[in-house]
Order: sequence, then C-alpha cells, then structure tokens
Amino acid sequence: MTVKYFHDTDTALIEFSTHDVVETKEISENIYIDVDASGNLVSMTIEHAEQHTDLPNLSYVPLGYTTPNQFLEEQAETPGKDKISEKTYNTRGTKI
Repeated sequence: MTVKYFHDTDTALIEFSTHDVVETKEISENIYIDVDASGNLVSMTIEHAEQHTDLPNLSYVPLGYTTPNQFLEEQAETPGKDKISEKTYNTRGTKI
C-alpha cells in the first residue's frame, strides 16, 4: 500500500494494490476509486486533499494490539517475518 501526495495539484493517491484498473467510480465531488476486473479496490484519489483530510498527520497504526509497540515487538519475536521499523513521517517527509 502506498500513499502519494501531489502538492502541485493538492491530490492524494492511495494505492491498495498493483492490479490493472478497469473502472473509475466517482464517490463524491472530490473522491474517486479505481477498481479491477473483479470489482476490488485498487486505489483512491482525493482531490483538494488538504481541505478534506488530515494528511500532515498521516500514520499507520495496526489494530488489535494493546499498544503500537506491541505490534513491533511481536514482529521482532517472529522468525522469518519482515521487520517493520518504528517510524512515523508526515506528508512532507519529516520524521515526527
């Protein structure tokens, strides 16, 4: 999953998969979703993103854990799993 922000157009693009897009659906005046041939979500576009989202404070929080660090600790204890580092960045690339 990738979140891209295009400052020149104030547009956020959230990519959920790399599947080929076969249709774009307008959800509202500023939100569009792209779906694949099976109707699965591929990406979401948010126009005027700074007005409609809180992008500067974007973070990833895995749910179902008592603390954010519990997820990281379990990842570190499980052999063979990809390690995820504890880093939070705002949309301007600054570590927060």
